[in-house]
Amino acid sequence: MRILVSNDDGYFAPGLAALARALTPFGEVVVVAPEQNRSGASNSLTLDRPLVVSTAQNGFYYVNGTPTDCVHIALTGMFQEPFDLVVSGINNGQNMGDDTLYSGTVAAAMEGFLFGLPAIAFSLAEKGIDHLDSAAKVARDVIARHAEQALPTPFLLNVNIPNLPYDDIKGIVSTRLGKRHPSEPVFVSANPRGEKVYWIGAVGAARDAGPGTDFYALANARVSITALRVDLTDTTLLSSVETWLAK
Repeated sequence: MRILVSNDDGYFAPGLAALARALTPFGEVVVVAPEQNRSGASNSLTLDRPLVVSTAQNGFYYVNGTPTDCVHIALTGMFQEPFDLVVSGINNGQNMGDDTLYSGTVAAAMEGFLFGLPAIAFSLAEKGIDHLDSAAKVARDVIARHAEQALPTPFLLNVNIPNLPYDDIKGIVSTRLGKRHPSEPVFVSANPRGEKVYWIGAVGAARDAGPGTDFYALANARVSITALRVDLTDTTLLSSVETWLAK
């Protein structure tokens, strides 16, 4: 199996190195990641300038662009050999509920999915690397399951892992996305020139965190796996729009 690995925390992130090591037993691992932290970049592509690919001392490739740029370049000309799987992470912090719309981690995996490949995004639910080794073992377990019996291809999975020792994790469950309250208010300050500047506020608390959600799984020490799709069509509103247009 040939595996493309990326992230949004940057090529120097401990989570990226841990994920690459965990996947090595499954085949050839190629890492193409952003040059710097691009958290919150979502699915953005860089179209206003050319991109440069460099090679780190550990063999990782890094790009002066977004997570989506990294995967896009890797799949459309940087390499001649095709990939069998795209994996993103291990993100330093959760990507649950509405986070998935902003997440560069999820976006990197989604780009692989858009090219018809199976893709998985991994995130460690709390910031910090206290139990990064545990998260890497979970990632290994998920990929091992894929290698043994794959889901129908392509698929896009969003995996969130409790920040706990491996033996304290109480299993892996299939979940749906929960929902958050709106974000906290922006923080307003001034730059050295006295101009008003705004810092985006912290994410809001969970609003829908009931049984079956990713939030509920993590709160109960379980790994959450949510199958995602890209089609944003609101099928419940289609008939209403048709009626609206017919008047």
